[in-house]
Parts: sequence; structure tokens; C-alpha cells
Amino acid sequence: MILYVNGDSHTAAAEAVNPHAFAGNDGNLDPTDRRPHPDNLSVSWGNQLAKLILNKFHCDAESASSNDRIIRTTKEWLTWYTLSNKNIKPLVIIQWSTWEREEWLYNGVYYQVNGSGIDQVPPGLQERYRNFVATLNWRQKIQEAHDKIWQFHTELLTNNIPHIFFNGNNHFGKIGDRKEWGINYIHPYNPDMTFDSILRSKGFTTVNANSWHFGADAHSYFAQFMLQYIIENNLY
Repeated sequence: MILYVNGDSHTAAAEAVNPHAFAGNDGNLDPTDRRPHPDNLSVSWGNQLAKLILNKFHCDAESASSNDRIIRTTKEWLTWYTLSNKNIKPLVIIQWSTWEREEWLYNGVYYQVNGSGIDQVPPGLQERYRNFVATLNWRQKIQEAHDKIWQFHTELLTNNIPHIFFNGNNHFGKIGDRKEWGINYIHPYNPDMTFDSILRSKGFTTVNANSWHFGADAHSYFAQFMLQYIIENNLY
């Protein structure tokens, strides 16, 4: 079995052992490389979990990723994987990003944007980005994210793909039409059960006061947390 994970900077283990979010932030590596820095990835909760359950490991997480990108790249990987591994199901674990982020395809390049107003986009997207930030409707984006994730969940169920979802920083506590996710989503409506909240409740702090990211020790704890969840729910 192979463990496949996807998400944003929390799953990419940004800043866990060095200050880099992307491999390309390191002057010794390709400046266009948006994959996790290899030193951080090595201590990520996903990699540590794979070692605990003796699984092969593949990570498609990218810092600043939107949920649109997470779903797209997960589907692409599953299509590729099943072509040669029809009888061996992967275990898919996905950490969801903030609800407002979007992915825009422009001139053959995918751009990840959020509501901060400081994203760098090409000139041809700048007006669209200004309008996106100015008209951002959080209630609408939360509902859209909930609907997209539910649809993806049902697709995975239909294809008998074992999967676990969990929230990074945002949660669905304000959603009215709550779904029955079974064991496949770790308390999506509970603000105390996001990746960030779980780690803070155990006394972990971010790598510095201005960061959203946690160190290697916190990733070790979360790997154990996820292992226990997998065992308790017979997902391995």
C-alpha cells in the first residue's frame, strides 16, 4: 500500500526545520520549484506516518495551495496510480486549506490566490484579483468549499478509495446542511479539531510568533495522532 497525502503548507511542513516554504526558496535549489523543501518534507507528519505504518509515501502538498488545486492534483495522481495498480488501493489523507483560496489557469500556468490582497499574479490577472479580493463573500466560499469536498468524498467512496480528510485552520462550524461523513472526515464542524487547534491544545507553538507553521516535534505528534485514528477505524 502507498500513503498519499495532499494539502497546503501544513502538509508540506513549511518551516519545520528551516525557514523555507517552497524548495525554490532555497538558493541551492531550482527557484521555480514549488514542492516542499526536502528537509522539511522529511520531518512532515505524512512522511513520519508512512514510516510508522511501513508504507510507500507520495506527497502532492504545496504551500499556499487552494482546495481546487488539492482536488485537481489528487484526481490526477489517482488516475495515474490506478493505471498500473488496479488491485492495490492507496490510503489518501487530505488536509484542507482555507476556504477562500482559488486556483486560476492562465497561459498554461496554475496560480493560487487567496483573500489577502498581496498575491503576485501576472498583469493579465491583476484586475481579476483586485475584484476577487474586493467582492470576497466568506459565507459563499465556505458553502462552495463544503459542496466541493462533499462531491469529492462521494467520488472516492464510489471508487472504493480509503480516505481521511481533516481541516487545516478553517472549519465548517457555521454550515447549516451538515453531512454524514462517517470515518472519512475528522470532525469537520468542530473548531477544536483542526490541525492548528489540535496541536495548540497539546502545547505546541508555531516556529515563531509571525508564522502559522509548526516544527518537527508537532509533526511527530500529529503523525501519532493520525496513526491512532487509522488503527481505531480499521483504515489500514
